[in-house]
Amino acid sequence: MHELSIATAIIERAGELARADGTEAVSAVTVRVGELAGVVPDALSFAFEAARDGTALAGARLVVEPVLAHAYCGACAAEFPVGMPPFFWCPHCDRPSSDLRSGRELEITGIE
Repeated sequence: MHELSIATAIIERAGELARADGTEAVSAVTVRVGELAGVVPDALSFAFEAARDGTALAGARLVVEPVLAHAYCGACAAEFPVGMPPFFWCPHCDRPSSDLRSGRELEITGIE
């Protein structure tokens, strides 16, 4: 379960940012998780709750913002969802695409 190591890294980084801002406690952390990031949002939330005890984030909640995977087709200039499992074939012009525009995100976007 690599979500535990990701949750631990989120807690450490959010704690560092809070201390740098002169704050001792964090009430929420918002993260964007891409559909193709290889992270299960429910498992990440569970791991976050287990790992936050005894830290500045002990009472914090994790807000997960899902990001759908989209690719771009250069042949017809269309952006389209690739889904899961990913299918990189343009539904508009019936050609393959290798230009993934979103879906791999795993980033902290907010700390309260």
